[in-house]
Amino acid sequence: MTGKRIEQKKVEAYTRALLEAAKSEGRAARDLEQVKHVLKFSPEVLETITAMQGEDDFDLLDKVYSEYKGLLDKSDDTVSVDVTTAVPMDDEMRERVREKCRKDFDAPVYLVEHVDPSILGGIILEAKGHRRDASVKAQLINVRKKLSSANMGGDE
Repeated sequence: MTGKRIEQKKVEAYTRALLEAAKSEGRAARDLEQVKHVLKFSPEVLETITAMQGEDDFDLLDKVYSEYKGLLDKSDDTVSVDVTTAVPMDDEMRERVREKCRKDFDAPVYLVEHVDPSILGGIILEAKGHRRDASVKAQLINVRKKLSSANMGGDE
C-alpha cells in the first residue's frame, strides 16, 4: 500500500470512530466543532491532555487550567481574559476583542475562548477578578427583573 492510501485509511478510521461515538451520545455537531478547535492546540497541550487521559486524571483538567492561569498571571504582565460567546468567534471578532481588552488593561492579552450557547448571544468577559456580562441572556434576565418589580397591577 502506498503512503497516501495508508493515510487515507487512517483518516477514514479515525473519522468513523469519532462519528460513531458522537452519534451514540447524541453530540455529533458539538464534537465536530471540538475537532475544529483541536486544530489550534499546540503539541504540548495535546501531549498533556493525552498523558492525563492515560493516567485517568482527566478530571483534574479544570484544576490544571486554574493553576496554569494563576501561574501565568503571576509570572507575566499578560492578562488572561476568559471570553464566552454563544458561537465560536471568527478571527475578526477575536482581534476586536483582543484589542479592546488590550486597551482596557494596558497590557498584552491572552484570550481563553469558551462557547456557551445558553447565553443566546453577546459576550461575557472575565479577567483579574472582574466580569462584564453583555450576553443576551443577562439582558433578558435584567428586563424580566425590571418588569416584575414594576407596578403592573393597574388602578389601585
